[in-house]
Amino acid sequence: MASAVGCYSLKVNYQGGMLKWRSPKAAVIPNFHLPMRSYEVKNRTNVNDIKSLRLITAIKTPYLPDGRFDLESYDTLVNMQIEDGVEGVIVGGTTGEGQLMSWDEHIMLIGHTVNCFGTSIKVIGNTGSNSTREAMHATEQGFAVGMHAALHINPYYGKTSLEGLISHFDSVLPMGPTIIYNVPSRTGQDIPPRVIFTLAQSSNLAGVKECVGNDRVEQYTSNGVVVWSGNDDQCHDSRWDYGGTGVISVTSNLVPRLMRELMFGGKNESLNAKLMPLIEWLFHEPNPIGLNTALAQLGVVRPIFRLPYVPLPLEKRVEFVNIVKELGRENFIGGKDVKVLNDDDFILIDRY
Repeated sequence: MASAVGCYSLKVNYQGGMLKWRSPKAAVIPNFHLPMRSYEVKNRTNVNDIKSLRLITAIKTPYLPDGRFDLESYDTLVNMQIEDGVEGVIVGGTTGEGQLMSWDEHIMLIGHTVNCFGTSIKVIGNTGSNSTREAMHATEQGFAVGMHAALHINPYYGKTSLEGLISHFDSVLPMGPTIIYNVPSRTGQDIPPRVIFTLAQSSNLAGVKECVGNDRVEQYTSNGVVVWSGNDDQCHDSRWDYGGTGVISVTSNLVPRLMRELMFGGKNESLNAKLMPLIEWLFHEPNPIGLNTALAQLGVVRPIFRLPYVPLPLEKRVEFVNIVKELGRENFIGGKDVKVLNDDDFILIDRY
């Protein structure tokens, strides 16, 4: 017969005499948060499969009029990406408005994407958070529902020290292939090379989505770290002049074939220059405002915005119509004519 007192185990004989006490084995495990291990998860995706990806789209999340996900439109978007040669999608990233999702919505969308498209395209779930606890929990769930890799940002707003960054990422890296995302303009804190080189000791680090610039890209690639440009306007030079592997792109939502050509077809300054007006238009306001507006104008998603995002104003929508005509409607996804749309065509949702 045994009884427990606090954290100690006491063995008691039937006569009531105490024989001895001992600390239970669980109490001496340094980290009691044991991972939800699955050899199937580990065997599903080799980190080298992620490292080899050239074109990854940060996919848009479309909505129904009541604010729920429009899965029919979402599936159409992903299918068009696959048909035009995109190799991976980021689900629930900044572009996909993961910041406006509950974790239930987030994990559901990752699972849905894997279930429908996981054999045709790599599914990378944005399961990062400024809370290490949340990042760990979401990443466990993401791998459990089948994602091939995780995208992790550094803790934002409530920033930590460099040692804290390493500890934060070390908590999620053991779970599976991981891309670390450095975008100081959004987080307020740069992830310096010292941190990345320390984390690169993990076999699960697939690489870095880097938004600081191409000098940083070269610093990593010259030391064997895989890098995807996070800046569409710099991705051509990153790929062909600085050793970058590819791009995690917003623009490829709209023109996936042209972005594939930019990443696979060799150095092409003419095509890069041709795409610049579109890229500059897309990022005139913070992403994903431009993309959401453009997809609605192309008729491939409903013109529905979850606040705080609102569509671009009329003059910018007219400008987009002219950009489409200049690049050629055939280079954009969807088959409908591009429209300016009126202000009252858009639906803004504040409760979702």
